[in-house]
Amino acid sequence: MSSPGAELEYEVVDVFAPRAYAGNPLAVVYDADALTTEQCQALAFEFHLSETSFLCAPTEGSGADHPGSAGGPKADYRVRIFTPYAELPFAGHPSVGAAHTLVRAGRLPAGTVRQECGAGILDLVVDEDGATLSGGRATLEDGPDPGRLAEAMGLSSADAVGIPAHVAGCGLPFTYLAVRREVVDEAAPVPALLGELGVGEGVSVLSWDAATSTVYARVFAADLAWGEDPATGSAALGAGVWLVAAGLVTGDGTSSYVIRQGEAMGRPSHLSCTVTAAGRRVTAATVQGAVVPIARGRIRVP
Repeated sequence: MSSPGAELEYEVVDVFAPRAYAGNPLAVVYDADALTTEQCQALAFEFHLSETSFLCAPTEGSGADHPGSAGGPKADYRVRIFTPYAELPFAGHPSVGAAHTLVRAGRLPAGTVRQECGAGILDLVVDEDGATLSGGRATLEDGPDPGRLAEAMGLSSADAVGIPAHVAGCGLPFTYLAVRREVVDEAAPVPALLGELGVGEGVSVLSWDAATSTVYARVFAADLAWGEDPATGSAALGAGVWLVAAGLVTGDGTSSYVIRQGEAMGRPSHLSCTVTAAGRRVTAATVQGAVVPIARGRIRVP
């Protein structure tokens, strides 16, 4: 346990950000190995951003459980990810932001870094501007009726465009609801109705523009008390699985697409993604984005 009253270094960065004060803000706490779960949760609540990354030394496992790995080296570091209310096994913007911050601070060299988290060991490729995250194993399940889900998101059942609302993910599952572009910004979760549908982690309300391979999305997360998230890397990865399952991109080969998110919140975010499939089964997915440093300081341990 880290001694209460001691101090730890932290930074705040904007992730998937085309500029400063855009994208999704993230607190990154260094040298967090001695913090208890309760201390991490208290600090995350104090920062009160959508997530906080706590950087720790890796455990003694090998990289054998990394998707596509043949038993490579162990992770370079371990990250614990907390919302103000709960710990997550994995999330995209805390992973991208943590990796880039470690490299920018000189604690790791640029290039491929291996991150240990609750979802296993994942690769990120870090350059000067940001990082590219490879998702974990793709998962896909049937979701609720799109019309009923639209109503649970404060819309009309007629706003759904007839595409299945699959539950998809590459480390953290989300439910995807395709609606008419003009109503995306009108979505407002109704928690009681979502509870009746058994919707778990979160919902991405989106529209797909095939001409530009662009998704315009808003993401609402249960672990944010059904608040809105300005940029969600894990949901961007899962969107690729959903796009393949829905037949909106090729089921054989690699497709590129862009996620626009956070615009309704005044935090415009840009997530560049790829999804690779064979026989309509997703074999790989990536999400890339820029990371902009905003603040640094020291915070008292609870």
